[in-house]
Amino acid sequence: MTTCPFCTIALEKIIAQSAHTFTVRDTLPVSPGHTLIVPKRHIASIFEATKDEVAALWQSLENARTSLFKEFSLDGFNIGINDGLASGQTILHLHIHLIPRYNGDMPDPRGGIRWIFPDKAVYWKD
Repeated sequence: MTTCPFCTIALEKIIAQSAHTFTVRDTLPVSPGHTLIVPKRHIASIFEATKDEVAALWQSLENARTSLFKEFSLDGFNIGINDGLASGQTILHLHIHLIPRYNGDMPDPRGGIRWIFPDKAVYWKD
């Protein structure tokens, strides 16, 4: 049996927290500032979260966004949840990715999250 990395996270890695959530930087960031919002309760899916947890997750996401704008000169965000193994979820403890985006970080960012299926990403040319 493996131990959940979020349930055993070192306190010094937590950059913010609330009654229901904590916020950490991704250990394998896809961009500078890549941040994770995590519920304290071990649940795998956003659909298992209580209304209070969902509200706390959203508030923590907003707080993290504000902090990232102060720390980085960024231009936008991708916000994502991998929910279930078929979606690519590898840690079965819900977490929300807040990924800062920067002008020029890729040649053409249009399509955003659609790039998980590259043949469907460039929908504006059809």
